[in-house]
Amino acid sequence: MDKRQIFEKVDHTLLTQTARWEEIKEICDDAIEFQVASVCIPPSYVKRVKEYVKDQMAICTVIGFPNGYNSTEVKVFETKKAISEGADEIDMVINLGLVKDKEYEKIYEEIRQIKDTCGEHILKVIIETCLLTEEEKIKMCDVVSRSGADYIKTSTGFSTEGATFEDIKLFAQHVKNGVKIKAAGGIASFEDAQKFIELGASRLGTSRIIKLAKNQASSGY
Repeated sequence: MDKRQIFEKVDHTLLTQTARWEEIKEICDDAIEFQVASVCIPPSYVKRVKEYVKDQMAICTVIGFPNGYNSTEVKVFETKKAISEGADEIDMVINLGLVKDKEYEKIYEEIRQIKDTCGEHILKVIIETCLLTEEEKIKMCDVVSRSGADYIKTSTGFSTEGATFEDIKLFAQHVKNGVKIKAAGGIASFEDAQKFIELGASRLGTSRIIKLAKNQASSGY
């Protein structure tokens, strides 16, 4: 697999709390240069980024991020606003407390409402795998598969661990209905990126891969 095949699956990401406009512009420029799948940025920058990049690339943003415990109504509002300002893709965080309480139908209903709000725009559902048991991960594969969402995503990158090979294998065994897989957080090398893709990931959420391509230090998301 050549690097171009990896780049086209990358959501080039900058979601740090201190992200400045100059840094956001830089990742947009990089995303255009390397022809990645999208640039993933904080919602407060969506409108400005759309004005900056026009239609040269897809814009992804995050909803209910990073903790997921906003109300459904707030997440729906965030989604509407992000799309109205130019977002092409939405990465939402589920309410993890509902997972622990086994309130799976409430999670399903929230995802369904947000997907209805997204319409034809891509929706990725972040389940924060590092905080879930294997049983809970499998259950969430079922919930996401039934919800109409487009992707199940491993991680925010803001918790205790990012994507693991084992979780991508687990997702690949249990997702249905054409749901795709996004591995995110901690993807530190081209070799790791290739392995995630070979295991079943269609998207990679990372800031490091483009840094590596530019021969820059690759710490971070």
